[in-house]
Amino acid sequence: MRKSDILTAGSYDIAVALALLTRLPLPRLPSGAFAHQARSAWAWPLAGLAVAAPACLLGALAIGAGLPATISAGLVLVTQAMLSGAMHEDGLADSADGLWGGMTRERRLEIMRDSRIGSYGVLALILSVGLRWSALAGLVAAGAWGAVLAAAVLSRAGMPALMAALPRARTDGLSHGVGQPGQRAVWGAMALALGLALACTGWAALSAAAWAALVVAGIGALARAKLGGQTGDILGAAQQAAEVAALLVLLAGVSGP
Repeated sequence: MRKSDILTAGSYDIAVALALLTRLPLPRLPSGAFAHQARSAWAWPLAGLAVAAPACLLGALAIGAGLPATISAGLVLVTQAMLSGAMHEDGLADSADGLWGGMTRERRLEIMRDSRIGSYGVLALILSVGLRWSALAGLVAAGAWGAVLAAAVLSRAGMPALMAALPRARTDGLSHGVGQPGQRAVWGAMALALGLALACTGWAALSAAAWAALVVAGIGALARAKLGGQTGDILGAAQQAAEVAALLVLLAGVSGP
């Protein structure tokens, strides 16, 4: 493959990653760009960066305007949800309802497909948003914007690994449509996310990455036991849980003893 072809494929991968994981306005892509969606998984951390960077900019402007850190953190959350289409939050809610609301694999998958939200889903969202908001407020107060960016990229690196490690629990849906990433895409996503996180936070990124990976592995084990594999909702839940873990670890490092 010529160097120009590699660069073109890489550009398409980034564009496809942004189209899959964000609601950012993008130029129209060729129809063939989506033929290998799984290949774009290496660029998924860049989607996290694309969502978190404008959110941090708005948060910094809010702080500069004299608003308290809690309000700035709330604006960061709102912006991230808008730019991502809240797809990961939706996955978290559906996963919580299904994993704990059904007694059989079939019933759990049925519940997860239902657009209505149950008590488990509501509680999961409240806890996730509450923990993220609190952690973000502490990081914003400390001026640790790099930690916000690092958590965003690290939390999206675990999804390709989960897709490669677990079979698909459905024969349709987002995860099935994207396909199974190859090892190159999985390791590429991890290396890219860790490199960006190290650039944003220094060596603290290693602890955040380790805890995020541990959380993703735990969700993967739960999904395998209760569903027999992963779905798009499970991937969203893994992203949310990993981001919470990364934010809390980075906050602990900023706060100190």
